[in-house]
Amino acid sequence: MAEVTVEIVGLEESECGPFPCDETRSCGLETCYPSNNLINAISALRDELLDLYGDTVEVRMTLIDEEMPDYVREIIEERHPPIPIILVNGRLTSIGRVSLDLIKEEIDYALEES
Repeated sequence: MAEVTVEIVGLEESECGPFPCDETRSCGLETCYPSNNLINAISALRDELLDLYGDTVEVRMTLIDEEMPDYVREIIEERHPPIPIILVNGRLTSIGRVSLDLIKEEIDYALEES
């Protein structure tokens, strides 16, 4: 069982972050370029994290187009985070985009805590 769960919450047609996808790929992901698509970015992130952490990390995608889980509704009502919302072990992060390096920092922090 995974020690760390990374959950990305967003809309099916949303972008992976607030910045356009370009040649610099500041997000650290290669395989989803130049789609700027959330679902493609999550897939690329999942592959990278599997290579780095193996089964220690699980990546979940929660699309809120048709139905929103209560815990996501509460987070949005209380904190008004940008989409995509990045949760690590259920904790809201301040990342606001699919970014390999920033998410790795959160994963490493969560692993140190456990």
